[in-house]
Amino acid sequence: MKVRAITGFFFVVVMLGSFLLGHIVFSVFFLVLSMFALWEFFGLLKQVGIQPVMDAGFVNALYIFGVFALLPFDGDQKIYHQMLFLTPVLLTGIFIQELFRKNTAPFTNIAYTYFGLIFTVMPFMFFHGLAFISGTFNFHYPLGFLLMLWANDTGAYLVGSRFGQVKLFERHSPKKSWEGFIGGIIITAGAAIAISEYFTELPWGHWVWMGLLISTFGTMGDLAESMFKRSINIKDSGGILPGHGGLLDRFDGLLMAAPVVYAYLYFITNV
Repeated sequence: MKVRAITGFFFVVVMLGSFLLGHIVFSVFFLVLSMFALWEFFGLLKQVGIQPVMDAGFVNALYIFGVFALLPFDGDQKIYHQMLFLTPVLLTGIFIQELFRKNTAPFTNIAYTYFGLIFTVMPFMFFHGLAFISGTFNFHYPLGFLLMLWANDTGAYLVGSRFGQVKLFERHSPKKSWEGFIGGIIITAGAAIAISEYFTELPWGHWVWMGLLISTFGTMGDLAESMFKRSINIKDSGGILPGHGGLLDRFDGLLMAAPVVYAYLYFITNV
């Protein structure tokens, strides 16, 4: 428990520093974090005999995240939009590299490599995009997202451990209950109202809707990550965070919630 608390404290301090030290530090931090998440994902696959196309996978991950990260920083975005159209060309590199490897299940390796990009890198890319969705760097949106995600996790755990009776998805996560899920939603909504008092870019109603999306899709992301680990018979995604498991364990709620919240802000609130 002591190791877990110390690790959690320093990780939160480092993460908050990435928010407060400006857009360059923020972008680099989450680029590195997404690369570690992809490396962790590929490492899990290798434990069960799957051989992802790692070199081409990381090249594509760096390119895709980098181009999307650069989009908000230039008034003339034409060059970056043109760079996006190179993405399909680079993605063929995964097939090309696999052609030169002697594996018995090449398309399994290719499929899991693509899935790794979708499952680990793209969610962090959308989360990073939250800070620039208004056109300039504003850490209130991603920070508010994380605060509500943590509120949901805490609320679901406290309510579920005390009142949980009806299982949510026992096949994938035996400890999760409907009572905990509802408790997480209520506590997240309360956190959203409190956040709206300090982050006034949006009215409280939009923050609450964001909280509902985070609670719902964050729980789905948690379940999806649990389903993935059970499918390969692994308990923790890694050991990079002593006492906390791996990065995918810590950010499983972000995997589905970040793209959905980004879409909500982009299409509904028009920030």
